[in-house]
Amino acid sequence: MALFWFQQHTSSRLLQLRTQLHLPANQLAIAPTDNRLIIPAMLLSVPINEGADMRALRAGPWRRPNSSTPDHGGNTVIVGHRFTYTDPRGSFYYLDKLRTGDEIGIYWHGNRFLYKVFDTKVVAADDTDIEGQTKNAQLTLYTCTPLWLPKNRLVVTAISENP
Repeated sequence: MALFWFQQHTSSRLLQLRTQLHLPANQLAIAPTDNRLIIPAMLLSVPINEGADMRALRAGPWRRPNSSTPDHGGNTVIVGHRFTYTDPRGSFYYLDKLRTGDEIGIYWHGNRFLYKVFDTKVVAADDTDIEGQTKNAQLTLYTCTPLWLPKNRLVVTAISENP
């Protein structure tokens, strides 16, 4: 019984998030009003936090201030916790479940930006190349890995699907 409920609940939430990513232009008025990250494969829909330093990360995924924004192209970098002692399942807990081709959406100042995952890798914690600017619009998400040890960074890169 519990497995049936979980499967039904998960599939309905997945459908809801996918639908939200693909709203027709005339329905964008019902889209999120905040800056929001939506990842259907992770059943994730959360606000994107802004701030000058890492304290903003305590509230959830944080856009690195030195990175671009979706409306300006280049590399938009968003960092999130996988695990904290006060939030054992952080926003990016399931980031390792993303696969090539998975969709990611960002609503930014009322506009929708779509991305598709094209790369997942693990880098050293001090690797800053992942935050470098790019000519093409892309989204870089990263978090600590392995799960309970912040030794490395799990990095997911997605390319823009916007015209």
